[in-house]
Amino acid sequence: MADDLSHILSADLDDADPVIEGTLRPRTLDEYIGQREVKANLSVLLAAARGRGEAADHVLLYGPPGLGKTTLATIIARELGVNVKYASGPAIERAGDLAAILTSLEERDVLFIDEIHRLNRAVEEILYPAMEDYALDVMIGKGPSARSLRLTLKPITVVGATTRAGRISSPLRDRFGATYRLDFYTEPELTEIVQRSARILDVDIDAGAAIAIARRGRGTPRIVNRLLKRVRDHAEVHGDGRVTETAAREAMRLLEIDDEGLDSTDRKLLAAIIQKFGSGPVGVAALAAVLSEEIETIEDVYEPFLLRLGFLDRTPQGRIATEAARNHLAGLGFEIPPPRRAEPDMPSLWTDDPGVGDR
Repeated sequence: MADDLSHILSADLDDADPVIEGTLRPRTLDEYIGQREVKANLSVLLAAARGRGEAADHVLLYGPPGLGKTTLATIIARELGVNVKYASGPAIERAGDLAAILTSLEERDVLFIDEIHRLNRAVEEILYPAMEDYALDVMIGKGPSARSLRLTLKPITVVGATTRAGRISSPLRDRFGATYRLDFYTEPELTEIVQRSARILDVDIDAGAAIAIARRGRGTPRIVNRLLKRVRDHAEVHGDGRVTETAAREAMRLLEIDDEGLDSTDRKLLAAIIQKFGSGPVGVAALAAVLSEEIETIEDVYEPFLLRLGFLDRTPQGRIATEAARNHLAGLGFEIPPPRRAEPDMPSLWTDDPGVGDR
């Protein structure tokens, strides 16, 4: 149970009920809330492709987990009136696996590849001609008698999704005709998403409760939908089923989520920096060791939200807990030692005059 509570605000955590999760996903661009610029650009791209009766340009979607990349891929296929095939970068282990998927697609179909940055090099090489020339290069035979055979594929649209755009190789990235970044959602957008999901789930919810859930959603639709379901359960078990602001706040308290949306692991991370390392700077490897977490988990799951709140700074020397973080933990009853002081005779980094740093 403790592990479940500590990861409820993780945007890359899969929901236990995919059927319910699927019903909450918007089906068209008009239903899709937020990402206004991405929607506007996509609507033009898709309308043009429909008008020409051609496959749309390949699309790369990148951004933090839980922002709707898979949903957008499904919407792209639905707007084009074609089928969509789902795949994951780590699951495509051999070039033959990808070749089988490509040859099974019909004309103008959409191939969605999640975590595309994790494709291995051999598989990626197969994808290049498939995206650029709608062709598949196959090696027949081995040794001196081996020869290459090019098979023609039907025109398709590849939609790639990644949380690490910098890890995609340049040749692969250049083959996408449209690249869009998905940003975190605003609180009003998340409130609208909570209200829409509540209508689908037939949950009677107050406006104040929707705002309370949205405020703790870390800018991520996947998280607010998960919180809504947890709050609904609490209201049904401990109340009359109506989700009021009071019921929402009580459910959040039981889930160990504070008013700023921090869970227990967030607070442990900040407390480690403040109490063990004098508010920083401290390296992420040391934090990972103290928290018994993976470095990538800290960088991908916890740090982005703390940086957005202004509770954490990343510097060349390491992570620093800000005064806002110190005040927040102090308000929760944490012991806050004085921050580590800079050396008084340390010269300024921004001048060649060693005396300037003393003034």
